Amino acid sequence: MNLLSTAFRSLAAFLVAATVSFAYAASADDPVKIVYHFDAGFEQATKGLRNIKNHLDVEPKTKIVVVAHAQGVNFLLDGATNATGNPYNIPVEELAGRGVEFRVCEITLKSNKIDPKKLLPQTKLVPSGVVEIGKLQAKEGFAYLKP
Repeated sequence: MNLLSTAFRSLAAFLVAATVSFAYAASADDPVKIVYHFDAGFEQATKGLRNIKNHLDVEPKTKIVVVAHAQGVNFLLDGATNATGNPYNIPVEELAGRGVEFRVCEITLKSNKIDPKKLLPQTKLVPSGVVEIGKLQAKEGFAYLKP
């Protein structure tokens, strides 16, 4: 009975894995989907925005979603600038114009008492940044990158 139970569990695990793999099987024409995770502040934002621009320069059909939480939301606030004084709103606007979505964690805003009106207009609030990343990966087939 124990051997049969183990075999059944193995078969069930295989079928679940096969179903998940089949669900995410993409044709050669489907765009690659990437979620970029921002949680570490301005240095990460500078590097990450450059990575996304380069990514789209090479693969312009890529579907990219940026999810920001914790210190990662700061570059998406109106008036934010990088280490050399350049505003972040310009690359965010350019990338949004290329189809990049910027999603911001509502929990982070509430816990840091940040008024959502201070966010750049290209952003969209999501209830939780980490939940959003998990959902994009598990349910929508996005690959994960962290700059």
